[in-house]
Amino acid sequence: MQDTNDSETFAFGPHLRTLRRNASLTLKAVAERAGLAVSTISKIENDRMSPTYDVLLKLAKGLGVDLVTLMAGGERAVSDAPAGRLDVTRSSERNAYPTGVYVYEPFAMRLTNRLMDPTLVRVTARSRDEFPDLVRHPGEECVFVLTGAVELHLEFYAPIRLEAGDSVYFDGRMGHAYISVSEDDAQILNICAGVGEQGIGQLTNGMLTELND
Repeated sequence: MQDTNDSETFAFGPHLRTLRRNASLTLKAVAERAGLAVSTISKIENDRMSPTYDVLLKLAKGLGVDLVTLMAGGERAVSDAPAGRLDVTRSSERNAYPTGVYVYEPFAMRLTNRLMDPTLVRVTARSRDEFPDLVRHPGEECVFVLTGAVELHLEFYAPIRLEAGDSVYFDGRMGHAYISVSEDDAQILNICAGVGEQGIGQLTNGMLTELND
């Protein structure tokens, strides 16, 4: 497995500014739609602050795009049809998105309207104090520890230590944060599902129906 340090670091701030300007949106307009402070978005655009996963979701909502469009750099092949679609992510193609506490490397960035957001994450945080707030987002989250060990801090539970080979599945709306408790940064496979506002029936063009049908 490729070391996360070898991945190309993506200049997210300028990309975010370009998306916003292309959409003819002011900082204030995006902030109001995203539920974020104008100063927060300005700091992110100027690379003075790195967004966490929940902030990325809010930015996507504020810009009216999906997470792939928000995080993808350059041109990508767009496919909205679920039947038979496929995307291979080569190790050399992954971009690294540092957030101060994690380094994200998302997969399948050429597909839109995905049902999952799979990401390789290097956990750099060593203390719960490094998180201003616990992370919260829609949907559910599943994590598998690849290397090292992490301590998962949850809103309603005592901290849980997870070693390499361990996994956890929980409601993403519950506040959570991972810290590395191994000598080196820990690496985890993080899969979030159901983070979008569309129903599963819409996302699959009716191939799967809503649970309440």
